[in-house]
Amino acid sequence: MFAVMKTGGKQYKVQSGDMLRVEKLAADAGETVQFNEILMLGGDTVVVGAPMVDGAAVQAEVVDQIKGEKVINFVKRRRKHGSQRTKGHRQKLTLVRIGDILATGGDKSGVKAAIGAGSVAGVAVAAVAAKAAPKKAAAPKKAAKAAAAPDVEIAGVEPTNLLKEARGGQPDDLKKISGVGPKLEGTLHEIGVFHFDQISAWGPAEIAYMDDRLSFKGRIERDDWIAQATQFAAE
Repeated sequence: MFAVMKTGGKQYKVQSGDMLRVEKLAADAGETVQFNEILMLGGDTVVVGAPMVDGAAVQAEVVDQIKGEKVINFVKRRRKHGSQRTKGHRQKLTLVRIGDILATGGDKSGVKAAIGAGSVAGVAVAAVAAKAAPKKAAAPKKAAKAAAAPDVEIAGVEPTNLLKEARGGQPDDLKKISGVGPKLEGTLHEIGVFHFDQISAWGPAEIAYMDDRLSFKGRIERDDWIAQATQFAAE
């Protein structure tokens, strides 16, 4: 029996016992996760989803969190004063071993769903848990401010290292990061981000929060801000 499943925007044909590298999942080595987006089941009887097969699932054991092969990206702008840039990238992946393929009952198995480490869904789970925790009563001024704020829900968690002003009155040149121009740098300053080490400390929840505040999705991970900021902070 085989299944065609979808994860990380890609489709994989799998059988029990297969070792598979997928986009990084929010899970630790040794955990069992379940892929619920099943497009097709094959074997004695072929079942094609519309678009998904109801109740079908693929369970897998997380073997390790790894990185893919290094990809070198070289950009040369011939008509812009000969500027050029070389950048390396290694995609974060999760190595899994395929276990059971369920034709039915996947929605009632109780096994943890396989969620991408940087996905909004993964951050939403953490946000729901945070909301469920008891909170202290807000001070009168804060309560009034919360009531006046627009009813907009931001995914993720606000970074704890935001600043009111740059250390020593001298912010880092955030425009060194690929995709950050003067306007975006000003927006980062308004939020409280002035230094490379602040950006390098962000995790998936903080990245999701900043994606919403900066009104773009995926740029931080796509342009690898964390790696760039870490490099510049060390200089």
